[in-house]
Amino acid sequence: MNYYSKAGLTLVGMMAIATTIQAQSGRLDSISVVAPNAELKQVSSQFTFTEGPAVNKKGDIYFTDQPNDKIWLYDTNGKLSLYMDKTGRSNGLYFDKKGNLVSCADAQNELWSISPDKKITVLLTDVEGKKLNGPNDLWIAPKGGIYFTDPYYQRDYWERKKPDIDGQKVYFLPKGKQTPIIVDADLQQPNGIVGTPDGKHLYVADIRAGKTYKYDIAASGALTNRQLFVSQGSDGMTLDNQGNLYLSGKGVTVYSPAGEKLGTIPVPSRWVGNLCFGGKARNVLFITATESVYTLPMRVKGVE
Repeated sequence: MNYYSKAGLTLVGMMAIATTIQAQSGRLDSISVVAPNAELKQVSSQFTFTEGPAVNKKGDIYFTDQPNDKIWLYDTNGKLSLYMDKTGRSNGLYFDKKGNLVSCADAQNELWSISPDKKITVLLTDVEGKKLNGPNDLWIAPKGGIYFTDPYYQRDYWERKKPDIDGQKVYFLPKGKQTPIIVDADLQQPNGIVGTPDGKHLYVADIRAGKTYKYDIAASGALTNRQLFVSQGSDGMTLDNQGNLYLSGKGVTVYSPAGEKLGTIPVPSRWVGNLCFGGKARNVLFITATESVYTLPMRVKGVE
């Protein structure tokens, strides 16, 4: 997502939001997926714009502070530490099965693979000689192919002032290949993306259109049978082990597998960029929200 300026949020406004959250915090567990007596915990507010949380096999969570070009680590013991500096302006992150951290690195509009010892491998640099708009978010299918969204958000660290590619698309990069396949070119501004653990379905948010779609995934990796899932866009998204979909933006909105709204989790930041499940039991919802990151205990668990 593009960076949101905090200048427009006055101290009075921030206090009003905080008061609202405090008043509602006792009712968070009225949302069926939230743990009893759960409270939203602010882990830290030292960042500029947090994004791209991804969880490894142990339950540790990695996330980005893109304006500051850093990746941070929040481990299962609750320790927060800087993991990596100079990250290619990493945005969305996702772990592959080998433990590599795959990154949407939009300094040069690339896809990176960062090994556990922090060795960088560039997976994708362009499409037919043209730079991508700016890879934003990604999901890795069970067989290893990468689905990613490529919206255009002008960055202040780019020299260019317009995209090289017409349109904003969703791509699929087959495992081991260097040429991505366009799987949907008919969206205004694709952003959040996540697939089901069985590899059969993919969700993609068109944030500008205010819609989230559900697709079937063909054996070839192509997307078929696009259906409107809900009339709400999203910056980032995740799934739980009951198949519920979590959309980010103004708080976190949770939908059942049938598209029924289960509730909205209020978050005291101007914008929620993304979220994932982490912790040793995968039952902690980790939320990246502008200058802050938060945790919330849940009844449900994340999926691998």
